[in-house]
Amino acid sequence: MADPRASLPPVLYLVHRIPYPPNKGDKVRSFNILRQLARTRRVFLGTFVDHPDDRQHVARLGEWCEDVCAVELDPRFGRIKSLRGLLTGEALSLPYYRSARLAQWVRATVAQHGITQAVAFSGPMAQYLDAPGLQRRIVDFCDVDSAKWTQYAADRPWPMSWLYRREGEHLLAFERKAAMDSDASLFVTEAEAALFIRSAPEARERTQVMQNGVDADFFSPANGGESPYPAGGPVIVFSGAMDYWPNIDAVTWFATELLPQIRRDVPDARFWIVGMNPAPAVQALAGEGVTVTGTVPDVRPYIAHADVVVAPLRIARGIQNKVLEAMAMARPVVVSAEAAVGLAARASEHCEIARGADEMVKCTVGLLADPDRRNLMGRAARVCVVERYSWRAHLRLFDKTLLEFA
Repeated sequence: MADPRASLPPVLYLVHRIPYPPNKGDKVRSFNILRQLARTRRVFLGTFVDHPDDRQHVARLGEWCEDVCAVELDPRFGRIKSLRGLLTGEALSLPYYRSARLAQWVRATVAQHGITQAVAFSGPMAQYLDAPGLQRRIVDFCDVDSAKWTQYAADRPWPMSWLYRREGEHLLAFERKAAMDSDASLFVTEAEAALFIRSAPEARERTQVMQNGVDADFFSPANGGESPYPAGGPVIVFSGAMDYWPNIDAVTWFATELLPQIRRDVPDARFWIVGMNPAPAVQALAGEGVTVTGTVPDVRPYIAHADVVVAPLRIARGIQNKVLEAMAMARPVVVSAEAAVGLAARASEHCEIARGADEMVKCTVGLLADPDRRNLMGRAARVCVVERYSWRAHLRLFDKTLLEFA
């Protein structure tokens, strides 16, 4: 019986972080792309493993990949290595993800298997797309990372403000070059694509949008399991990787400035911070009314049994998977205006969109006080996600439109 994965040419897939398990935002997107490619192609995956817990999952990638080059990346050493960029005049993100072993594997694999098509997931991985023989190159930038670094600079004292601003400028220069050297550049929302085009107008014709999706069968109210919460007052939840700065900033702001205001109206309200690798600043939030879980075996019960899910991100790029997952589980979500950009949902019907601290408090308190409205919004949220955020629909467009030769 013929292998269905041979129906299209083989593809090189380069990802900055091992795409399995899909337990954080970027890995959800990169894994779903991998799974879609593997339906019709032989996939050759080059990636980095930047956390000890992920080493055990490298073997599992054989389910979707014909060959895998997984390079160990110690973030501490990577940060030191990235400082070479100060000497070479390039963005620090590039030497951070630079590996002679991976570069050699890419060139050898392309030559050995006659690979002509490649997808780079995240901007820095585009530095590996110069292998002879590649004829079709796609860069999935997801977000405009250079703008993220510039945004970070506004909130940091010198010298970090200078360093982050420099990173934004140099990374944008690389992003522009990578976009012009590739056949298509993907971004997660129309807003991110428009932002990139304003900075790189020469890449307009090569810039496209591929939204994030959600597995609505996996993230379903039917899969909520037993409640993980002890008896007590209503539960407000934030979920996400807790070593990621925008998430750290979001929960710190919510716990220290917004939760005290919420508890004036709902004294027994509890805030649960659910996610892997909580940074010291996050761990320090644990106390009266605040619980920090760290890694949990399954995030779905924490979402399904929450009274309100919040996404109070003040620094946000693209559509947040955490928001889509909570909506898919029929939970009412209060999302900041920054994190709602590009979200195809109607405010006050599918979710609450809060502009600033006062609205975040008001929306959260309002939902906590009205169980019927919470249930109505949750049901509408799930319908919205099922209709508009199917991974398979988005990725079929990706596969057919971007990777097949005319």
